[in-house]
Amino acid sequence: MVESLTSVITPRRARNLAESVFDYVIEQIESAALKPGDKLPTEAKLMLTLGVSRTVVREGISRLQANEVIETRHGIGSFVLEPRREKLGIDMVPATTLRDVLSVLELRISLETECAGLAAQRAQPEDLVRMRAALDAIEATSRNGSDSVAADLQFHIALARATGNRYFVDILTQMGSALIPRNRIDSAGIAKADPKAYVSLVNLEHESILEAITRRDAESARAAMRMHLSNSRERLRRANQSSEAAG
Repeated sequence: MVESLTSVITPRRARNLAESVFDYVIEQIESAALKPGDKLPTEAKLMLTLGVSRTVVREGISRLQANEVIETRHGIGSFVLEPRREKLGIDMVPATTLRDVLSVLELRISLETECAGLAAQRAQPEDLVRMRAALDAIEATSRNGSDSVAADLQFHIALARATGNRYFVDILTQMGSALIPRNRIDSAGIAKADPKAYVSLVNLEHESILEAITRRDAESARAAMRMHLSNSRERLRRANQSSEAAG
């Protein structure tokens, strides 16, 4: 059961109701009651727990978003983000061209193939739950026409977390939007595919990765990840060649 507001928020910190919502979520995270990837309680539950209005809850949520504590996926809910750490000195140039996307995919193949193998060996039950939730979110956003990039990124970061090696998480998190560049370049359009069909195809490949990890089959997990990223690279490479030939 979630603790009451009075038991977790000190008078000194509760300078206003919206800040109390912010402080409550922060303290839940600091106490490990909420972990990275976990879904926040609903607005209704926060209202009941904290005894505040929906407007107050939304103001608190907005502040959490602004401070990059959580991210909100339209129609799904708000999720705790990985804590910000000191950067590793990686300065990722945004992937704005097809050549950039292909270069990022080359990097990801080498990095995430081993990541998948380690995840198969080390994943805990909660890691599998987070990966499953991310794939379900990709399907949900695809069905309602929303952007699935955030959920796609969460799958890959959840997989990285399953390795137990925080540096995988740090690197993928710092790569950010360069990792899943569909918000910068129309991958489905380049590949001449229906966007929903394109996302469904990509998610089938995700499912193969998760299935291998769930079976604790490290070699199959590596192969599934390599195939997923290599397929993405090949689809875009062929589309680019066709486009150049037509031009």
